[in-house]
Amino acid sequence: MGIIVFILSTIFTLIFIYLGVYSLYLFVFSVLGKLVKQRTPPAATSFSKFIIYICAYKEDAIILSSAAQALTIDYPRDKFHVCVIADSMQPETIEQLKTMPLQVVEVVFESSTKSKALHAAIAATHQDFDAAVVFDIDNVAAPDYLHQINNYLHDGNRVIQGHRIAKNTETPVAILDAISEEINNHIFRKAQQVFKLSAAIIGSGMVLEYKLFKETMAQIDAVGGFDKEMGLVLTRQKIHVAYADKAYIFDEKVSNPEVFKKQRRRWLSAQFNLLKTYGLTGFKELFVHGNFDYFNEIYQTAILPRILMLGLMPFMLLVSLLTPGVGPSWQMWLTATALCYIGILVAVPGQFFNNKLLGAVLKIPLIFFAMLALLFKLKGANKKFIHTPHNPDAN
Repeated sequence: MGIIVFILSTIFTLIFIYLGVYSLYLFVFSVLGKLVKQRTPPAATSFSKFIIYICAYKEDAIILSSAAQALTIDYPRDKFHVCVIADSMQPETIEQLKTMPLQVVEVVFESSTKSKALHAAIAATHQDFDAAVVFDIDNVAAPDYLHQINNYLHDGNRVIQGHRIAKNTETPVAILDAISEEINNHIFRKAQQVFKLSAAIIGSGMVLEYKLFKETMAQIDAVGGFDKEMGLVLTRQKIHVAYADKAYIFDEKVSNPEVFKKQRRRWLSAQFNLLKTYGLTGFKELFVHGNFDYFNEIYQTAILPRILMLGLMPFMLLVSLLTPGVGPSWQMWLTATALCYIGILVAVPGQFFNNKLLGAVLKIPLIFFAMLALLFKLKGANKKFIHTPHNPDAN
């Protein structure tokens, strides 16, 4: 009996260390991100020249609208160039795109990935640009997006992540997806700047100095999670990723539960695959080169989605109440659970606390169990590109 108690105590302690450290991480970054005011760069006195890459896979019904909206960004017209990477598009769509004042790069891959699309676009880019911008097909930039980014570039930043924000909240799933995005924006982007750490790159609405973009993409050929790998490549070189909180890029949120599950399965698989590939290098970079920024990026590949934390923390608190004397006390679990919940709630923007929130919250238990099941179905999810379909009406 003593051996069983010892084994259980060891397991519960290890689980507590993992979940407890994560809960503290969420709490500290979330709260300080609210309390510490961020410096905003001064207005730039000149204009950088941008190329905007729009990655478009199939989605013929959306690309014409997205491309047209990109052309209307409020920035000197001779200082930005739009390039649509048309992957597996219909001929009539290509013809319509070619009537617009933009560049069209036609590609067809046996197995499409965002990395391959961007490699093809870089090869087809023959002009000189100061910076590259990456948009997804459903992205719509705020009118002043490039002005905001330009300020950061002229303030000495080489990599900037814009503020991706939901443009649709018509279903409970879309609301939860939008809230999740804003929690990530606050904790893993804005609040990271408090400690001079890099913001997590999302994969769209991001900007890199053009030469650096080409050099970085040359090292990336990921099927999924190219953005997370890009963050690792950059921070390993001690290149800081800034976060432009006012550079808004509107993004369509997933409304369908089945699409949500497929998307998250792909994301989780990519995340844990990167952890397996790069995990041990984090300790070497930390202890040999003092690169805490890179170690922090590695840590973020090892953490669970917040929605799983919402269920696991109270569950482990209940387990501790039912097994007194085994592992950490229930008081310790209660403290960790409180830190977790406070950290997540503080990160939720005030506009989401409305009459739609209750319907979304009621969906959390179903999504929790769906996400939990996905942890056991990750095999193979990162070997093939999984397309997330978009709603033309959301554009």
